[in-house]
Amino acid sequence: MSATHPDFVRTCPRCSTELPLGSLACGKCHALLYASELERISEEAKRLESSGDLSKARESWLSCLRLLPPQSKQVAWILDRAKALDHAAEQMPVPESENRWTQKLGPIGPIAILLAKSKGILLALFKLKFLLSFASFLLVYSSLYGINFGLGFALLILVHELGHFIDIKRRGLPADMPVFLPGLGAYVRWRGLGVSTQTKAAISLAGPLAGALAAVACTLMWWKTGNGLWAALARTGAALNILNLIPVWVLDGGQAAEALSRLERIGLLTLCLALWLILGEGVFFLVAIGAGYRVFTKDLPPRPSLATSLYFALVLISLGMTMHSLPGHGFGGE
Repeated sequence: MSATHPDFVRTCPRCSTELPLGSLACGKCHALLYASELERISEEAKRLESSGDLSKARESWLSCLRLLPPQSKQVAWILDRAKALDHAAEQMPVPESENRWTQKLGPIGPIAILLAKSKGILLALFKLKFLLSFASFLLVYSSLYGINFGLGFALLILVHELGHFIDIKRRGLPADMPVFLPGLGAYVRWRGLGVSTQTKAAISLAGPLAGALAAVACTLMWWKTGNGLWAALARTGAALNILNLIPVWVLDGGQAAEALSRLERIGLLTLCLALWLILGEGVFFLVAIGAGYRVFTKDLPPRPSLATSLYFALVLISLGMTMHSLPGHGFGGE
């Protein structure tokens, strides 16, 4: 469902205060600037709910997020409503027409019911863009490094991206399945309008956290089997996830750093320098350079986020300890 964006409101319709471009609420009287548009969307969502089209109703409610301040009570209510509609859609009885098909299919009837109820999940999982991009990604790296490493590497990247995808979906936000770009990595496209900086940071760090868990799993397989392939996958996966935490540009670290105050960015810089000196892994020096740059940028949040700082530090330390337990230096194993 596409959503149109209304023109920016320049003055508060209630108290006529001049407003900064892009404001969603008046700083003086706290009026919602797009109240009429929100009312129109909510009426449409209620109509869709009444007609039983719960999926479109959910999308309508979520389209309100772009018009609401991230910390408003309405945002929390809409996210809860979206989750409730998801649950209600799963509980809806199978239509009589589907029951007739189920009877005709005999023993596989229950499977047909399950597929009918989970068609949204199946469509997401088997989107052509996801499948084709993953296949091309696997083909490129298998031709370069062999099928075993190529497959393992592709799965590590998939786990990282699924970390983002699952975290987004559990918050009731819309997201597409990952798209893979050989030579560049992969990404998950999602709609984050109206989402707080802290939530965006948590979603950004969910990918490296999943990547860290995958690297730990590969390390355990190496300890168990002694097969150097697992060590190479673990080290490569850990190193790539650390690189992705450099707090610049569109990297995950760059998105997460937007929630950090200047003091917290200095703390991140200090931690990365310490990890570089203690573990001897040069990739942490690159993260430190990015953190040093972000200390002097002006994109500071209105308030610090201790939770984001601790999350960021936990993922970095976990990846660093994983690399330290493996043979070799940098990418790959010995």
